[in-house]
Amino acid sequence: MLEAALIKECADPSLKPAIVEQFVQAVGSEDPLAITVKSGGRLILVPKPKTPEEAIAIVRENIGGSIVRVGLTQIPAGIGLKDASELKVDMVDPCTNLRIGTAMFAKILRIVAKWYGNPTSEEVFPQLFDDAVHAWQTGKFEGESVFQADDPGGAVVQRSAIESDDAAEVADDGTAEMPDAAPIKPDDAGMRIDLTRIGGQK
Repeated sequence: MLEAALIKECADPSLKPAIVEQFVQAVGSEDPLAITVKSGGRLILVPKPKTPEEAIAIVRENIGGSIVRVGLTQIPAGIGLKDASELKVDMVDPCTNLRIGTAMFAKILRIVAKWYGNPTSEEVFPQLFDDAVHAWQTGKFEGESVFQADDPGGAVVQRSAIESDDAAEVADDGTAEMPDAAPIKPDDAGMRIDLTRIGGQK
C-alpha cells in the first residue's frame, strides 16, 4: 500500500491519489528495487538486487534487446535514452520512480481519452483506466507506441476511486441502482436475503 505522503509529494498532480493507488496496484511492485526483464515475450529471471546500485547494474546488463521494467511503478527503463550509461540510480528511488511513472501513465490516459473523444462522463473512466493499464503493460495503444508518443494534453475526467463502495447506490426500497458502465463485481455485492439458516450454510 502506498503511503499517502509519498503520493502527495511525488505523484503526478494531474492524477487523483485514489487513481495513483489503483495504477500502482495494477502494474507496480511493492519493492522499489523490483526489476522485471522480458525478452521475446518470455520472463527472464534476474538476481534480486540489494542496493539501488545493483539494481541499475542489472538494468544496464539487460536493457539491450529486452524490455526492462523498474521500481514501484515498473517504468520501462531506457525510454528516451541513447545509451544505458545514462540510466541513473534515482530511477529506483520510490519518489522519483513514482513521479516518472505517474507522469507517463497520465500521458497514456490522455492518449486513450483522446481516442475515446475525451468523454466527460465519470462512468467511462473504468474503461479508460483499463485500456491505459493495458497500454502501459504492452507499450502500445491502437498500434501506437505510447511511451514515445506525444502528449495530447488536456484533462481526463477521473472518478475519485475506480471501484468505490458507492458504485451501486441503494434506493430506499433496498434495490440497487447500478450505473451501466461500472458494474460491481459479484463478490462485492451485499447479500439481499438472509440464507444463513437454510441447509446449515454459514
